[in-house]
Amino acid sequence: MNLKTGDKAPLFTLYSDAQREVNLTDFRGQNLVLLFFPLAFTGVCTEEMCTMRDSLSAYTDLETAVVAISVDSPFTLARFKESESLNFPLLSDFNKEVSRQYGVLYESFVMGMHGVSKRAAFVLDSEGIIRYAEVLASAGDQPDYSAIRETLAHLQ
Repeated sequence: MNLKTGDKAPLFTLYSDAQREVNLTDFRGQNLVLLFFPLAFTGVCTEEMCTMRDSLSAYTDLETAVVAISVDSPFTLARFKESESLNFPLLSDFNKEVSRQYGVLYESFVMGMHGVSKRAAFVLDSEGIIRYAEVLASAGDQPDYSAIRETLAHLQ
């Protein structure tokens, strides 16, 4: 499934790095940047998460929450969050269901790994409608942060 602008975001419940259930509906009433990333503790993913960490106040100023999802376990994500001092929730899609729903799952990744999230960014408005969707062809690329912020600015 390829989600696009104007689609209703698929609902989900995942465990966070704090081992708590987080539902997409927890963010109703506010905008949300939903990031998918391949694997914790890898170079480009660490760079992406630290970029979000360092610019989180810009998203907060736009009344927007940020959440990042990978197929790593909640325990791995907790260590990753701690090691990089990340200031937003990391959610575990260990069973790969949400990545599949959002159309962002590599069936085959590097080194023979299967079922890893693609790097992707979605902006959801306060009603859970997708207002920006970017699924990157290469895991080595970063999302277009300026396009994400521009989309959020238009939602104000």
